[in-house]
Formats: sequence, structure tokens, C-alpha cells
Amino acid sequence: MNAIEYNEFAAGWKNITTDIPTPTAILCISAHWETRGTYVTAMERPRTIHDFYGFPTALFDVNYPAPGSPALADLTIQSIQSEKIQADHQWGLDHGCWSILNHMYPEANIPVVQLSMNQLQKPEWHYNMARELAVLRNKGVLMVGSGNMVHNLGMMNWRTPETGYDWAIEANEDFKTLITKGDHRQLAAYQSLGKAVQQSVPTPEHFLPLLYLLGLKDDNESFRFFNDKTIYGSISMTSVMIG
Repeated sequence: MNAIEYNEFAAGWKNITTDIPTPTAILCISAHWETRGTYVTAMERPRTIHDFYGFPTALFDVNYPAPGSPALADLTIQSIQSEKIQADHQWGLDHGCWSILNHMYPEANIPVVQLSMNQLQKPEWHYNMARELAVLRNKGVLMVGSGNMVHNLGMMNWRTPETGYDWAIEANEDFKTLITKGDHRQLAAYQSLGKAVQQSVPTPEHFLPLLYLLGLKDDNESFRFFNDKTIYGSISMTSVMIG
């Protein structure tokens, strides 16, 4: 619902664009595109995917008609040597992508490409592969990782949506501390961080987009947190801007 509500998180995504030069294109890694192997969307006009159910009609009516970029898809394929990236002409832009870009760039006039996450690989592999994408930043491409550091849908608390469980808040703070320290390897080994993290990240797909962004960060590069809040008990909205 964040996609169609102008709430504090939508405001955070919108306001952050004032600190970002207008990108030449956007490469998005979304929690909602897991594949066997790695793919990049390469069509001229990606469709808007409504990959959810049970929500109001207004959410299904959203269309994010951003153009694609076959040129960026080709450059992404060429940039990654550790994995054979394949061009995809079927997927499009899923809600992990457009629900955020709808607030950041509502005109939908910047080309957008999505990179899938290979579900057969371990977290450290995703981090290492992302480092190969750094060349795209030098070409004005904005990297967007869309997921949640804390994401346990089975434990959501609908009665008090404005607060988080103690273990969810603890895990979120642990992640922020490791990001601040630059300890990316420990973040990639998050399963070893204890019970609070294990409860907060029961499956990897919503956590992995963070590793892609950290893999792009230079050692001395600045960063800051925004939208830093844990809600519905077990969902963290904490976001990180690098650079």
C-alpha cells in the first residue's frame, strides 16, 4: 500500500531524490524476482507487474510506464564476468521496483532495468557479484535495492502497526551497526548473527538486495540511513543511501 499512499516512507523516497543527480537509467534489484540463474530485463517497454493479491483495486490500477533500456541490459551482461547473465524479455517491473520508483520518479521518464537474484547461490556470492557492477555507477546509473532488512510476514502484528518486536528492533540495529562499521562480510554471513536475526530473516530474498548495494560501496564512501522505522512487529523500513 506504500505505492499509493503518501505516508512517511513515500515522503522519504521522494525527498531522497533531491540529493541524487538525475540518473541516466536505473538498475533495480528486487526481492520479488528470484530465478535459477541470473537475468536482466532487456525489453524496450517493460510491463507493470502486479505480483500480489487481496489488495484494493486502486493498487492493481497502478501503471508505471517507464521505458526499458536494452543498452543498459547489454552493459550489465558485459560487466559481470563471474556469472553468465541472460537477457529477459518476459518479466517487466514488479512491485518491489515500481512501488518505490512511483514516489521517487513519478514521471516514469527514466529507463529502468531489473536484475534478478539467482536463488541457487549463497549470500556472499551475491555480494561479490555486485562488486562487478560498480562500473555502471560511473555511467550515471542509479542502483536501487528493494527489500527489507527485517521481513517476517508470518509474525506480523496487525494490532500495533507503529511498533516492532524487540527481536526485530535488535536485528535492525545489529544490521545498522555492521553497515556503519563496514563489516560487509559479516552481513553476508547473517545467519550466524544469532536468534534475533534468524527470526528477522527467515528467508533470504528480502535481505539480499542490501548486499548488492553494499557490494557497490567504496571503502571511504559516505552513507546515511533514512525511513528508519520497524513496523507491524516484524517489518523494517530502514533504508540506506550510499554516496
